[in-house]
Amino acid sequence: MKQLFFFFLLFFSISVSFSQEMNNKKMGLILERMSDSIQGTSGQWQFKVNDVFFICVTDSTHNRMRIMSPIAEEGRLDETLLRASLIANFHTALDVKYALSEEVLWSVFIHPLKELTDNQVEEAVKQVYGASVTFGTTFSSTNLVFPGSVKENSEEPELEPEKKKKLIKKI
Repeated sequence: MKQLFFFFLLFFSISVSFSQEMNNKKMGLILERMSDSIQGTSGQWQFKVNDVFFICVTDSTHNRMRIMSPIAEEGRLDETLLRASLIANFHTALDVKYALSEEVLWSVFIHPLKELTDNQVEEAVKQVYGASVTFGTTFSSTNLVFPGSVKENSEEPELEPEKKKKLIKKI
């Protein structure tokens, strides 16, 4: 019985010491450290990393958060680019997704707030950045590609560099 109690006490103390509970204060400090410039209030930040604009919003009541970056107005994108972004959501965008809202295409990371670790927030910013700057080319958030995404003689859209330039007009 003493061994069981000791094991429970040890397990509880280890799990408490490793648990992470993200909150707005921690989130703000991480974003401030990673950004070139930042403004806003707790739970609503706008910041830049290498001239890429980000928005981060949290809802601690409902345990949700989003880190996102606008890419282009929907009206400036053709079907080929929109289809390529959907394919990327499955294979190369990984933890971020391309999404449309308010007629704007976004790179977005959505997650429960409290369960995030500091490292996951940093990785989320990096992936949102990656998906934003590679839109129209590799459509990727990291160097990792989910298996099965590349097929020889694939019918997936391949855009010519000149066409990409004409189709993508940053906001």
